[in-house]
Amino acid sequence: MTAFRLSVVIVALVLASTVTASAQETSAAAGRIKIASGSAFVVRQNALLPAQAGDVVFENDGLKTGADGRLGITLKDDTRVSLGPDSEARIDRFVYVPSEGRLGFVFKLARGVAAYVSGQIAKLSPDAIRLETPAAIVGVRGTSLAIRAEP
Repeated sequence: MTAFRLSVVIVALVLASTVTASAQETSAAAGRIKIASGSAFVVRQNALLPAQAGDVVFENDGLKTGADGRLGITLKDDTRVSLGPDSEARIDRFVYVPSEGRLGFVFKLARGVAAYVSGQIAKLSPDAIRLETPAAIVGVRGTSLAIRAEP
């Protein structure tokens, strides 16, 4: 009887963790990878994951490309960010809950080249967008831009 109860508890815990992980993926997702070519990776919890079109990206994910890599993501608010070769960046903050007035996007480009096309957050609250490099912080007032950061 004890082994049966233990089995029921284990099954319940596995199901609960699966549901929680699934709910986290949909609710905490910042966006999805649209294009990945060459050496392109998502850095999540210190793990280097090969990037593939359709993969979900989250707040606090890093993005990294090698010499032959390119990566393009589309966020939930339709913001688009692309990285060129030898680039490294991080989605430091992403909040898009317009019904509650909670909006924000902080993108840190550590090195390389990035192109940015603004989405709904920039239209609803331009001050909620910040693009950072090691040398400067860019406030977004337009709809698109390209930035380069050298290490």
